[in-house]
Amino acid sequence: MSEADLDLVIVGGGPAGLTAGLYAARARLRTRLVEMLSPGGQVLNTHWVDNYPGFPEGVSGFELVDRMRQQAERFDLDIASGEVIGLERDGDSIRIRLADGEIAAKCLIIATGSQPQKLGVPGEAAMIGKGVSYCATCDGPFYRDVEVAVVGGGDTAVEEALFLTRFASRVHLFHRRDELRATGILREKILAEPKVEVHWSSVLTEIRSNDAGMVRGVRCRDLKTGDESDLAVEGVFMFVGMKPVTACLAGFVELDHAGFVVTDDLLQTSQTGVWAAGDVRAKKFRQISTAVGDGANAAFMAEKYIEDHFSRR
Repeated sequence: MSEADLDLVIVGGGPAGLTAGLYAARARLRTRLVEMLSPGGQVLNTHWVDNYPGFPEGVSGFELVDRMRQQAERFDLDIASGEVIGLERDGDSIRIRLADGEIAAKCLIIATGSQPQKLGVPGEAAMIGKGVSYCATCDGPFYRDVEVAVVGGGDTAVEEALFLTRFASRVHLFHRRDELRATGILREKILAEPKVEVHWSSVLTEIRSNDAGMVRGVRCRDLKTGDESDLAVEGVFMFVGMKPVTACLAGFVELDHAGFVVTDDLLQTSQTGVWAAGDVRAKKFRQISTAVGDGANAAFMAEKYIEDHFSRR
C-alpha cells in the first residue's frame, strides 16, 4: 500500500479503533490502524469482562480484543506499530507524523483512549486485575459479600461506590477532604447508605497482598491526626480521575477542560474529516460496548465523507 493511497488512518488499537478498522476494511477503504503498543488498549488489563454482549459466561479481556483483532485482520485491515507524535492538515489531506516517519490520509479517526489516574502507592501496580480495579461496573460483581475500598470523592467515585453496594458486604469510601465533591443528591445518597462507611480526610498509603498476590487489605492515614491503620478488604477501586491520551493532539482539535476530545453527535471533531471514538472522546459513559459503537459510527462517517469529498479509486 502506497502511503499516498490511504483513505483513512485510525490512531489507537483498543475496541473503538479495532471496530472502526473492521468497518472501514469491510467498506474497502484503504485503511491503516496505528497502535503504539499491542492492539487491545486498556481491555488488555481487564482480567475478566462479564458485561459484553454475546458472552454469557464472560470472557477474558485479552481474548475479547484478540478476537476483535483477528476479525478485523480477516478483512485485511493493516495494523502497524508506531507512535504518533503530531498531526497537521495539508490541504485536503491529514499528515500523521510518527516517531519514525510520516503518513498521509484523506481522513482520520482518533481512538487513543484514556488511562485511569494512578495513586502511585505501593502495591497498586502489582495488583491491577488482582483486586485493584478502576471500573466498578466492569468488576463489581466479582466482589459479592466481601468488603472493598473505594478511593475518591467526586461524582464517579460516589456513583461507583453506590453501585458496589449491590455486591459488597461493606464499602469503605476514602476521601482526602472532609466534604465530598460529588453533587448534592449523590452526597445525600451515599451518606444515607448503611453499607457505606466514609473515611474522611484519609488517604491510602499502601495496598497489601496475600500469598497469592491478591489484595488482602490497605494501610491508610488520617490526614488530620497522622495516625495510620490497617483495614482488611479484598478489592480496591480507584476513582481519582481519567487521563485522556491526547499528547499528540495539542493544537489540532478542540479539547475540553479535562483534555478529552470534543465532538458533535456524529463524532466529528473541530477538524473537518477527523472523528473521535471511544474513551478519548468527551462523554458520560465509558465502556467497551460504547467504544465499539463509537468505532462503528466513526468509520461509517469516514466512509460517507470520502464518498462526498473525494473520487474513490
